[in-house]
Amino acid sequence: MFFSSCVTTKTNIGAYRETKGDEYTYANEKQIWLFWCTIPLGKNQIDIPMNGNCQVITRFNLMDILISGITGGVVTTYSVKVKARK
Repeated sequence: MFFSSCVTTKTNIGAYRETKGDEYTYANEKQIWLFWCTIPLGKNQIDIPMNGNCQVITRFNLMDILISGITGGVVTTYSVKVKARK
């Protein structure tokens, strides 16, 4: 559970897999949830490129585990990164 690779989700959107080019980070945000992920707090949708071709990576990493553990799950965070290609 302490390894972020165990709780990582990668979702390809559009033709991201077929698109050639250098990969770069388009957006990077933290999603915050209250009461065991039932109520979103703040901005809950991350920006994606205009062409829609990207990869969304959601992680529940060590820092997120600590926040959730200290608060007993009342506050839970997820790290979200959007990758695109030039």
